[in-house]
Amino acid sequence: MISNPTTQDRLTALVQEVRACRVCENHLPLGARPLIHVSATSRLLIASQAPGTKAHFKNTSFMDPSGVRLRQWLGLTEDVFYDTRHVAILPMGLCYPGRLPKGGDCPPRPECAPIWRKRVLSLMPALQLTLLVGSYSQHHVLGKGSVTERVRNFRDYLPNNYFPLPHPSWRTGVWEKKAPWFQEEVIPALREKVQTILALSDEQAVGYRPENPGHRKSGSESR
Repeated sequence: MISNPTTQDRLTALVQEVRACRVCENHLPLGARPLIHVSATSRLLIASQAPGTKAHFKNTSFMDPSGVRLRQWLGLTEDVFYDTRHVAILPMGLCYPGRLPKGGDCPPRPECAPIWRKRVLSLMPALQLTLLVGSYSQHHVLGKGSVTERVRNFRDYLPNNYFPLPHPSWRTGVWEKKAPWFQEEVIPALREKVQTILALSDEQAVGYRPENPGHRKSGSESR
């Protein structure tokens, strides 16, 4: 095993604590149902926005059309996508936040990430790459900025083990038509990077070092 059993035990206990969280339940129209899919051996982290209604009712992140689109981008089957031994999903907001008056989901609840995120990530020693999916995760980790510019300049973030992506909602289909470089340049590089990381053995994942190891990480997270 690549991970000390104590690390996995601690993470398992923390996940149970997370799933029992009711801190912002009074603000959630469907009640609290924190969604988190992690393991101490996960090497790819999907840092997403917040669950939608379908994911909430199915109790599984990205079990909806946006998940289908994201899996297509990554070139992953559903089985691999939900295999926490290799892939983790940790939204910025763990519960469905509700709808905005003019349509679209509300932002992730602001209480969530400060309470749980660093604690969970501290028990995931094998992580090699974090996919920053959508504006909320990018703003949390990298600060304010343009999602389009960050996605187009994704190579700038690889030394820090980040890969910015747009949110895979139906609206992104319209955006993709205006940004042909996304399918031509970003998606092939994304799939190659993901496959390289998933092909690492457990021992390699622990000992793996990113390119330009002297480059200091920026943002509010250590991964």
